[in-house]
Amino acid sequence: MSTLASPPDRAKLLASLRDYVEQIREEGLEGLEGPQGSGDLEGCGGASRPTMKTSAAVAATSAGRRAVAARSDGTPAQAVAAPAPAAPATRVATGTAPARTAAAGLFATNTAYLYPELEKTADLGALREFIGECTRCKLAPMRTNLVFGVGNPKAELMFVGEAPGADEDLRGEPFVGRAGQLLTDIIERGMGMTRAEVYICNVIKCRPPENRNPEADEVAACEPFLFRQIDLVRPRVIVGLGTFAVQAVLKLKTPISKLRGTWHEVRGIKMMPTFHPAYLLRNPSEKRVVWADIQEVMKELGRPIPQRGGRG
Repeated sequence: MSTLASPPDRAKLLASLRDYVEQIREEGLEGLEGPQGSGDLEGCGGASRPTMKTSAAVAATSAGRRAVAARSDGTPAQAVAAPAPAAPATRVATGTAPARTAAAGLFATNTAYLYPELEKTADLGALREFIGECTRCKLAPMRTNLVFGVGNPKAELMFVGEAPGADEDLRGEPFVGRAGQLLTDIIERGMGMTRAEVYICNVIKCRPPENRNPEADEVAACEPFLFRQIDLVRPRVIVGLGTFAVQAVLKLKTPISKLRGTWHEVRGIKMMPTFHPAYLLRNPSEKRVVWADIQEVMKELGRPIPQRGGRG
């Protein structure tokens, strides 16, 4: 005889499902985790969809999905242990200098634990050499090129996306397809900067097959390299592009619509979440929202805000 979940369990499940529905509303069905969502990664260098569920999200969302699966096919789903919770990133007010948080220390500890020699890499070139022809996760045999990152190694501004798409995989450079061109327009026409002035990279360095969402083990293997990139570049501001990248970096499960427009902190650096360029290709009306976020970034950097059209 089945027993009903206790009220607190039902409350957690309902909250998780509400977040999940909001994610689908924002990102479309391609935002679903796993191979059923092929995604819109065509040349986007990353996607605006969550896959790597952060600690709390894995526990709540996975439990909800297991319960739904058990009801739909009549068989019990295999229990999956959730990872230990990670400390969430801290929101900071505009114009204040962020202090390094406990979460930053946790990430550094995890990085050192996974790859003890990683902290000895003194610059991006040494880090790229350390990564080498990486075979640390199951994506390695399926890639054409590892997509490391590009731009100014001492940039004030860093953009972080999800993972390479088809164009990025072929060229070995992030954000070179249609969404990448839109990102370039944001940088050059919107911000009055050049692409060479900023640094651009992804959470995942290899393209997932069929542009599916990155999986938790792939993120675990690859994210220490992103955090080391952040440590080496030490930008003044990071712009997180899309749900997945933001959730992966900040260790939050909150939808991007609730995170964007508000300053957060990662490794002692201010981070502005915003929608991914691939999402803007599907939803052009949201460009005005991203423009508002970019203006906040420009103010934080102390740069003048160009008239719309920038460099022409």
